Amino acid sequence: MTEYVGLTWDHPRGRHALEAAAGDLGDGDTLRWEVQSLEGFESARIDELARRYDLLVLDHPHLGDALASGGIRPLDELFDTARIAEWADAAVGPSIASYTLDGRLWALPLDAATQVSVRRRDLVAEAPETWDDALALAERGLVATSLAGPHAFLSLCSIAVSLGDDPGRDEGLFDRAVARRALDLLARLSAHAPAGTELLNPIGLLDRMRDRGDIGYIPLVYGYVNYSSPVVAFDRVPAGASGLGSTIGGTGIAVTRRSAPSPALLAHLEHLLSDDAQRGFIPAHDGQPGLRAAWTDAVVDEAAYGFYSRTLSTIEASWVRPRIAGYIPFQSAASALVRDVVAGRRHADDVLDEIEARFAALSPDAATADDRLQKETA
Repeated sequence: MTEYVGLTWDHPRGRHALEAAAGDLGDGDTLRWEVQSLEGFESARIDELARRYDLLVLDHPHLGDALASGGIRPLDELFDTARIAEWADAAVGPSIASYTLDGRLWALPLDAATQVSVRRRDLVAEAPETWDDALALAERGLVATSLAGPHAFLSLCSIAVSLGDDPGRDEGLFDRAVARRALDLLARLSAHAPAGTELLNPIGLLDRMRDRGDIGYIPLVYGYVNYSSPVVAFDRVPAGASGLGSTIGGTGIAVTRRSAPSPALLAHLEHLLSDDAQRGFIPAHDGQPGLRAAWTDAVVDEAAYGFYSRTLSTIEASWVRPRIAGYIPFQSAASALVRDVVAGRRHADDVLDEIEARFAALSPDAATADDRLQKETA
């Protein structure tokens, strides 16, 4: 008889379904979940958490540090290859690819999310189609941007992707000319935002949009199905010259090395990724499923006021961040630098120089592993 303990993030989307499904697993085993804040989830030290928990809900950029510390198990040690192949075929967008490194799957794609746009239906009747359309709204003071925590840097990357870049694919991180244009666009989108919005994480921005009504539109923010309503509508992101640009997020469940998972625990994890759970139990408990079957289910979509159908094209085209050791602190530092440019405190070229230098300083061994990964998921 074993009590397994997992760690997830403290939001209805992150905890309600997991908690409702936990408890008695059978054969005398039990599972309970503890929670951490969104900020903890975005920046926590995975090596430390892996020593304390059996299951970890994580985002794919944590994989570099997790593999470097040896804290989590490759899932082919626990599940047969046919089942893993089924999940790979079923996952929406690059969800499962984002948790695949060196040819092995390291987390189960429980929850799928990417940056999408969101609007107040009473303030913005139709979602902007292009960045020029979004800028026109920004000049009217209706636009806020997601800049807190890592999100300023992630917004920069997404805009750069829409303008034709593929950050980290070639030598260095950005195409400099594209990055300058993307930074300028992010600064212009942010110039007339309601005061204080630059301090808010995605949950805070969505709360303020819903409750205060002084934000009409956010062009890039991580989608939360819980906020979709007759008042708040999620849509695809504005298109640039090269199409849609968005940085995939979401969460996966990793099994730590400290855990000796029983058949009952493994069966529980498999059930969470079953068609029944993804299309029924998880949406019914505030979750945001990771399988395409749920995203294309008309009943699930109608209950979510069109969230899934309106954002599917964005997640299918989303960009996967590097999975290299040291990436999480790099992302935090890079985001602070982007905020300096947006606020007018520093020049774009100076900041881009520093971002490139910080990226180049990441582990050479990990960068080699990420190069292999990029070829596998191309």
